[in-house]
Amino acid sequence: MKLALILLCGVAALLARAPEAAAQKAATAAAPAAIKHGGKIEMKYDGFNLETVVALRKMQVTCGSGKGFKDISKDVCVSLAVWLHCPGQQLDFVRRARVQLIFEAEEWDRRHTPAERGLVVVADGETLRLGSMSLVSNEVGSGLLVDKSKEVLEISIPYDAFVKIARADSVEMRVGADAFPLRDKNVAALRDLNSRVKP
Repeated sequence: MKLALILLCGVAALLARAPEAAAQKAATAAAPAAIKHGGKIEMKYDGFNLETVVALRKMQVTCGSGKGFKDISKDVCVSLAVWLHCPGQQLDFVRRARVQLIFEAEEWDRRHTPAERGLVVVADGETLRLGSMSLVSNEVGSGLLVDKSKEVLEISIPYDAFVKIARADSVEMRVGADAFPLRDKNVAALRDLNSRVKP
């Protein structure tokens, strides 16, 4: 009799936990897998400017090939770098985000003139006109057989605009006539970067 009672209690306990286990299993299956973005994120305190900077180092977006890159010449590579600037030694308030786009190519003569440096981002269908980018550097060097070109453009944007970009499922960027979408790994890296601060 005692054995039957113990078995009955065990079965009742298993039945009581079954819906909870099923719900947990369903939630785990429904959660999207984290994308391994491969970007390098660094954090350091800048004592000269009295701020903490969280940075996504230069990360390739495209080399002009593949679906969705029709507005970029096939020999042009585009990379992205982003810095979040937090005043003082804290991560609870971001003063601004700094975005850098790097265009690199062999024999590329399509540098962006001052009139062609406006950055427009479409994040999940919302158009963000973020202003004109500044020229950081414009290098043309000679290789053994070909000339190589590198143009670096940069802009500071409000943190709330960066958050819209980082939280979007699809992001497209345009500078002058050059338009390109960010890849899933780029967006995942921006989300990871944003997760390092706590606004």
